[in-house]
Amino acid sequence: MAKDKVQKTNAMRLLDAAGIDYSMASYDYDESDLSGVHAAQELGVSEDVVFKTLVTRGDGNAIFVFVIPVAESLDLKKAAKASGNKSIEMIHVKEILDITGYIRGGCSPIGMKKAYPTFIDETAILSEKIYFSAGKRGVQIILDPEVLAEVSNAEFVDLTK
Repeated sequence: MAKDKVQKTNAMRLLDAAGIDYSMASYDYDESDLSGVHAAQELGVSEDVVFKTLVTRGDGNAIFVFVIPVAESLDLKKAAKASGNKSIEMIHVKEILDITGYIRGGCSPIGMKKAYPTFIDETAILSEKIYFSAGKRGVQIILDPEVLAEVSNAEFVDLTK
C-alpha cells in the first residue's frame, strides 16, 4: 500500500519526521474481532511477527506500555518486574483514548499523547521486521524491531506467559 494513500497517523508522522524508512500494510478489520491474531490472518503473515500494544497501570498510577506477539498473553508479574513495579494491571478499555490518543484496536507504541516507559517482548529481535499498529484500525507499520525500540525508547524483556 502506498504511504500517500493512507491518512497519516501520529506514529507515521513521527517516523517520517525522524527520517525513518518503514513499510505499511493494511487489512479489512472486523469490529467484532479486533484481535491481532485476526490482523495476522488478514495480512497473511505469521502471528509471531505481528505485535500488539498493551497499556497498563503500575504503582502510583504510572502508565507503562508493553508490546508483545498477538497470540501471547502479557505476564503481569514479568511486566511488573521489568517496569520496577510491585504490580501492574491493564487499563480499562474506556481509558485508552484519553491516555494514549489512540482507540482500541489501533493503539501504536509510537506517537502516544505522552512518552510512557515502553517494553518490547524479547522475541521481537528474532525477526528482521515486525508488524504493529500504525495508530489506526486496519493499518500496520512494518519496521525493524531494533528501530522500534530506538524510536519508542523501549527495552527488550521477557514479557509473555
